[in-house]
Amino acid sequence: MENKSHALAAGTFVIIVTALLAGLAIWLTRDSANYEQYEMSTRDGVSGLQPQATVRYKGVAVGKVTRIGFDPQVNGNVLIRIAVNESAPINPTTFATLGYQGVTGLAHVLLDDSPEPLPQLPPGPSGLPRLTLKPSPFGRIAEQAPNILAQVEEATRRINQLLGDDNQQRITQALGNIGEAAGSVSALTQRLDTTLQTRLDPALAALPPLAADARQTMKSLQQAGNSVTTLANDIGTTTRRLTAEGGAIDQLTHGSQVMAAAADNFSRSTLPSINRAADETARAVRQVGLAAASVSDNPQLFIYGSGRLPPGPGEPGFAPPLAHP
Repeated sequence: MENKSHALAAGTFVIIVTALLAGLAIWLTRDSANYEQYEMSTRDGVSGLQPQATVRYKGVAVGKVTRIGFDPQVNGNVLIRIAVNESAPINPTTFATLGYQGVTGLAHVLLDDSPEPLPQLPPGPSGLPRLTLKPSPFGRIAEQAPNILAQVEEATRRINQLLGDDNQQRITQALGNIGEAAGSVSALTQRLDTTLQTRLDPALAALPPLAADARQTMKSLQQAGNSVTTLANDIGTTTRRLTAEGGAIDQLTHGSQVMAAAADNFSRSTLPSINRAADETARAVRQVGLAAASVSDNPQLFIYGSGRLPPGPGEPGFAPPLAHP
């Protein structure tokens, strides 16, 4: 009888403690706000998003994710259902994106407003209104990474083609031709100026106004020749700077290679790390759930531990204690 009384007291204690814990949990998780249900359908992946994830409107927590599944209307689309506080200013311009918290890979839903009203989406089979889910910046970067690498490779190929040996020879030849043309114009200008100064031509001597105009024209031609020479020198200097080692073209090529390496490193290192962190977080949550289920199924673990109790009087296997002499 004494063992039964102890067991009854222990059971009563466990029941009282369980009731207190349940009441505390209900009190801590109580929420008297009214919520409205919304749905979102997307073809993009939703890695890191879990039920009970926070829903934020412009950074303010206004609800949570209640369900994640597949859209029965569109094959391959993911359907996300959220509960939003009715006080949140949801309007026709509101859209949703997925936000990620640091390097943990955990995602949450971000609500924001666009400058213009968005097309109204028809409700799904559940009859709940639907919001537009736009791709997140992280998702757009991951999606556009192959295109960025292809464009970098194409730009590098074109730069190498532009700076090929044949094009460099053509540029050098063109600069030489410009220099020769400038020298010819300068020599012709000097000859005409000498002729006008010595007045060897009777016709020019008989027409002073015309000679003055011609002299002015020759001066203009001389200035033009000097400008052409200066331009040729500047073009030559600029070309040498561009093609020099460590110049702008070398720096552009190096920057393209660095960008390609960074994008490749991001695809091979950062994305797998994020996926592994999300898997480890989900595994920890499942282990906590298993522990809670074990405690709920056998609350006597708090008093007697995981071992079995010896049988009492009237129970199968009970053996009375031996009398001491």
